[in-house]
Amino acid sequence: VAWVLTHGQRSPSTFPFHVPLPRSPSTFPFRPSRSDATMVAVGFNPRTTFPFHVPFRRVATTDTMANTYASLHYHIVFSTKNRDLWVKSDIEQRVWSYLGGIAKENKMKPLQIGGTEDHIHMLLGAPAVFAPAKIAQLIKGGSSAWIQTTFPQMRGFGWQDGYGAFTVSKSNVPSIIAYIQSQREHHRPKSFQEEYRGLLKQHEIEYDERYVWG
Repeated sequence: VAWVLTHGQRSPSTFPFHVPLPRSPSTFPFRPSRSDATMVAVGFNPRTTFPFHVPFRRVATTDTMANTYASLHYHIVFSTKNRDLWVKSDIEQRVWSYLGGIAKENKMKPLQIGGTEDHIHMLLGAPAVFAPAKIAQLIKGGSSAWIQTTFPQMRGFGWQDGYGAFTVSKSNVPSIIAYIQSQREHHRPKSFQEEYRGLLKQHEIEYDERYVWG
């Protein structure tokens, strides 16, 4: 609740006193100090008297804020280091499940995860506080060490440095899920490089071929 000065009105009976203020600078009987101005701003200065009264009126205020609502879906794509064929079919389900677990631990919703030996596709629902760069960092950084220790034959494993992140509307979620589920069939006639270039062009993202692969 705040009290606001109102000129030309009588004080409400609920407020037990008047705060005097001058009509103009010429009516000041003295030059007020900084402390006088401060006391007038927050209430009144009992040492100062003026020729009229200015009442307060009560104004309701609130400290609450509206909630934030967001529906954000990202199609995240990244490859293994140098696109080496690390994620074989006999371990891919474990790798995909682990990636999904990292997403859940960080309050993201994994809707579909898949890929082939040399790359990963993830469709995620993410909180508004997570930028795509943070999502990629959490997923890749949290999984590479686990893969190296869990599968002895993958001691030299690593993900590429970069990633692709594409926003997905709610209406397109089913089609992206189907796309990720059919990765094996999709890559029979097409390499990951061809697919990735196509995604960049589809989303009108400019790129330099020299820095795409890592």
